[in-house]
Amino acid sequence: MDFLNELNENQQAAVQNTEGPALVIAGAGSGKTRVLTYRIAQLLSQGVPAYKILALTFTNKAASEMQKRISGLVGSEIAANLWMGTFHSIFGKILRIEAEKVGYTSSYTVYDTQDAKNLIKNIVKELKLDDNYKPNVVLGRISMAKNNLIVAQSYIQSSRILTEDKSMKRPLLGEVYKIYQQRCRNSNVMDFDDLLLQTNILFRDYPDVLAKYQQKFDYILVDEYQDTNYAQYLIIKKLAERHHNICVVGDDAQSIYSFRGARIENILNFKNDYPEYKLYKLEQNYRSTTTIVDAANCIISKNKEQIPKRTFSQNEEGEKIKVLRALSDKEEGFQVANEIFRLANYEQQDYSDFAVLYRTNAQSRILEEALRKRNIPYKIHGGQSFYQRKEIKDLLAYFRLTVNPDDEEAFRRIINYPRRGIGDSTVERIREIAAHNQVSMWVVLCNLDKVTDSFNAGTIAKLQKFGNMIAHFKELIAQENAYDAAGIIARSSGIIDDLATDDTPEGVSRKENIQELLNAIKEFCETAYQEGRDDKLPAFLEGVALLTDQDTEKEGDWNKVTLMTIHAAKGLEFANVFITGMEEELFPAQQCTSVPSALEEERRLFYVALTRAEKRAFLSYSTSRYKNGQIMYPRPSRFIDEIEPEFLDGYIPLRNAPSTFKLKNMPPAGNVKRNPVPLNAATKPDIPELDRSRLQPIDANQVVPDMIIFHPTFGTGKVISIEGLGVQKKAKVLFKEGESRILLLKFAKLFAQPD
Repeated sequence: MDFLNELNENQQAAVQNTEGPALVIAGAGSGKTRVLTYRIAQLLSQGVPAYKILALTFTNKAASEMQKRISGLVGSEIAANLWMGTFHSIFGKILRIEAEKVGYTSSYTVYDTQDAKNLIKNIVKELKLDDNYKPNVVLGRISMAKNNLIVAQSYIQSSRILTEDKSMKRPLLGEVYKIYQQRCRNSNVMDFDDLLLQTNILFRDYPDVLAKYQQKFDYILVDEYQDTNYAQYLIIKKLAERHHNICVVGDDAQSIYSFRGARIENILNFKNDYPEYKLYKLEQNYRSTTTIVDAANCIISKNKEQIPKRTFSQNEEGEKIKVLRALSDKEEGFQVANEIFRLANYEQQDYSDFAVLYRTNAQSRILEEALRKRNIPYKIHGGQSFYQRKEIKDLLAYFRLTVNPDDEEAFRRIINYPRRGIGDSTVERIREIAAHNQVSMWVVLCNLDKVTDSFNAGTIAKLQKFGNMIAHFKELIAQENAYDAAGIIARSSGIIDDLATDDTPEGVSRKENIQELLNAIKEFCETAYQEGRDDKLPAFLEGVALLTDQDTEKEGDWNKVTLMTIHAAKGLEFANVFITGMEEELFPAQQCTSVPSALEEERRLFYVALTRAEKRAFLSYSTSRYKNGQIMYPRPSRFIDEIEPEFLDGYIPLRNAPSTFKLKNMPPAGNVKRNPVPLNAATKPDIPELDRSRLQPIDANQVVPDMIIFHPTFGTGKVISIEGLGVQKKAKVLFKEGESRILLLKFAKLFAQPD
């Protein structure tokens, strides 16, 4: 086909050889998505029915992009029949068909992370557990268990897990997991991890169902295979057992999500699972300059656990990677902001061409302050999603409860919103009755005649009115399309009237957000109609429930600098990239430096960060930084030293410098001369300038009178006198501008020139 002419030799080989297992190692910027889409187009051109092809991605955005490209190659009618989507959406689709076999109904709803945390928070409160059981920590532990196919009963029976939980002062975490699962099942709800866990259980317990899907999918393609966890790996392996026509695409050098359960072993051991496999390496980087690509090769070559490859670029050589050395974290922020300001204003670059990356979210504050002071617009990538706003979650909860009345979190959220006189004590009593009878709260609501002794007549009337409203909505969604049904629910529930009374800017914004949601539903209906798909509210809701962080990123308001963690940057690219906080114990993280496998993942993370850059890359580090309320004096990251000097600009190696050093003119202890300078001198004091490239941080014990020091804010100065002891130790310093200041040495960031 003509599209093969658009591929290089290695890409063509990966696209054309469609039979048997294939491992495509795709380096950064090597055209991975193009190879995947063209391989699917190749299969279709060979007469393979679209419904026989299963393609799995990690985001809806990636699936949508592939669908669009394939439609352009083979036509939208053919492409529409592909089984293409995220792991969760595809397996969720299978579970809707087979739900009853695993104890659910096909109308189950899906909890997002916040819904799951809310349920855990309620369970922890009911069990009267302490602050060690933080919802995000408990959910993370449950998630890891599910991704390793450990159900609640097995979790509780594992002595190893119990010992771990006890050591973390959470001995009842297994009990929380057990109750959490019971409540989810009673609510006919799954969380994201259940979609994988229950699919594995389905295939394990029903061999005939597994055989059906093995027979159905002749060809399986998997994107970002290095990011798969154990649960995903096992499903893929089972589905591929019959035909062995499995093609996985990924890059072991970009495996950075072990904290989410991703296993680099899945891609490294592909050759063991499929001994007859063919290996294809996509090594040409079309994104970055040769300097950036060569520097990235320097970094990743230090890892032992990898599939060997040597990426290259035929783009221009480009500028060297500029290293910014700051004396404080605050100065680091200003240096980054100044570079962005310079490039944006003197080279006429858009702010959207810049990304500032950091290892931890805590680093963003100082960077944000620096950008604001320079009046540089910015956005935080991965900030609050549109679908996480309160008013949106409120209306979505009405939709969810209408589709699945057993949904406990949706029930709790809206039973008294807008206010209808149903108090917390009534809701808690409904929950207690539901828990005692192992049913959902909705079932209790539908059987109020059997629990009349628990509520007074007025409360029963209010509950029945609410129940009748939801029952009416349930009839409505079966008849109307999603947009018409959503509009009626928004008005009839009282949400529109409730928001109409708030004329504050925040209130106006909330009303606009509700309208934007209705606009999204209208677009969904129009697209579904054009493509002949289901346009009812449950179908829309299912799509929203399975959105990932990248899928919910706001569009519009585009011309801003992007700030984000390096983990969030994977898959993105920018003309100019700043990688900040390049310091030991920050990047690589302190907890990773003593564990070889963890250190290798940190190195892969740096590789990912650097390869986001197209034209320019900047590395910045600070020689002093606040951490846990104290000033720390970190060394530059070892990762900078792993880049050959020929690719760097402005880096003076400091890692081999001694941790302590003798300072000029330091008198012996106990024999301190005090030569105060008159503070009312008419002329500026004669204080020698320091060589800033040679400055080293000093601590409070090294500061003595007559010493020449440098302060990041006030500049060069001379220590006049020392007062106090310990944490109260202060220094009076006369600065070159003639102004003296008293500095509390515990917090002062001072530097001096070593002897």
